Amino acid sequence: MTRRAFLRRRAFPRLRAFPRPRAFPRPRVFPRGQAAAGGTAPERRLLIRARRRLTVQVAAAVSAVVALVGALVLCFMTHGQDESARRELAVATWRAPVAYPPPCVWLFERSGGTERASPGAPPALPVRAELDRVSGGGGPRVTRATVAGRDYLLRTERRAGGVVQAVMDLRYQRDERARLLRTLGFAEVAGLAAALLVGQVVSRRAIAPLGEALARQRRFAADVSHELRAPLTRLSTRAQLLARRIRGGTDPILLLDEVDQLVTGSGQLGEVVEDLLRSARFQWLHRPFAPVDLAALAAEQVVAEGARAQAAGVAVELRCDGTGGERHVVTGVPSALRRVIAALLDNALNHTAPGGHVRVTLAARGDVVELTVRDDGAGLDPAGAERLFAPFVGSGSGLGLALVREVVDGHGGTVTADGRPGRGAAFTVRLPAAPATTAPATASATASATASATASASADAPGPARPEKEPA
Repeated sequence: MTRRAFLRRRAFPRLRAFPRPRAFPRPRVFPRGQAAAGGTAPERRLLIRARRRLTVQVAAAVSAVVALVGALVLCFMTHGQDESARRELAVATWRAPVAYPPPCVWLFERSGGTERASPGAPPALPVRAELDRVSGGGGPRVTRATVAGRDYLLRTERRAGGVVQAVMDLRYQRDERARLLRTLGFAEVAGLAAALLVGQVVSRRAIAPLGEALARQRRFAADVSHELRAPLTRLSTRAQLLARRIRGGTDPILLLDEVDQLVTGSGQLGEVVEDLLRSARFQWLHRPFAPVDLAALAAEQVVAEGARAQAAGVAVELRCDGTGGERHVVTGVPSALRRVIAALLDNALNHTAPGGHVRVTLAARGDVVELTVRDDGAGLDPAGAERLFAPFVGSGSGLGLALVREVVDGHGGTVTADGRPGRGAAFTVRLPAAPATTAPATASATASATASATASASADAPGPARPEKEPA
């Protein structure tokens, strides 16, 4: 071993083996259905507490209203009873005969030293102190008195040379108030039960927007994590390779292409951030569509993933079914379609073992442009292929394939998956072709970018020789 090789091994022990980069972990994978059930456990607890608090508040408000209404009814009833009793006593003392008093009223008359009482009057009545006061020259008096354990309302006044006292037993009014209180109590209990049910319904409807907001926030955080992970991983891998070659004594002039790729990757990362900001501001639907050359985008992404593929020992190939970029032109948002290809390549590289192959194929079939990313990795079960496009479903698929379907659907296209366990997988995107009269701005660079992509992705990659480009 030469001294230079020995020093390089001592100085860069990690870069020598150069493991497959995992510097930027995937977003946390939640169990399937957890988002629909209310998200994470703290969020569910927050929503449950909010629902309970709102239910209690609604129930308390309804109960307070029922209690207030009951108190007002009781007050009005008590006042009405008192006014009615006073009127009845006034009428009785004015003109009712002693022998025939009104119901629930007894009359007592003192005239010429004798007293007369209504039939059936309690023996403890009348209240002679009141009779004495009025007989001594006092005016009409209305008082309450408790005699022999019972409450009475008394009215004493002069009539026809004598003094008359009308007495009403208040127990009947008290019984009516007791019945009213029992009725109000039952109404309060029923109102409280109804308030709890109504509060539960109202709280669920009121908290639903909060749950949706938390779900959108969680979804946006997961989207941001996934969208930034792939470009950051590519930049990190290319920067490590570039640093390794510079320290190894490579002429910096020969590394200009690598530096340009770092600049391009940084620009693409800026586009991702800009799109995320637009998405957060609900401006995505206002993005203008333009002619996009899928072949140029595919070549660009193959070049971008070249360093990562080389580090992982995977060969990446780009094939087109003919020459002329205009045959692979679609209408859409370039940055979004670029991330579709990046997500499919990222998924293929994650599931392909060292020595494997990833093939990107473009084909124009009538008014449809077809992009296929095929690998010979772990494969998939065809019966569960559709589930792979759900968020966080599948082995390490995360949000990438879900975002692919979302973007492709937004462009009026379709995406399908096919494969066999242990025999690789193929993901095919079909997008409507742009009219033949439109030409993308990147069409002129398609041929050179395709050649550069194939050369960069296959350089130093292990594995058997790859077939030539298909004829047109």
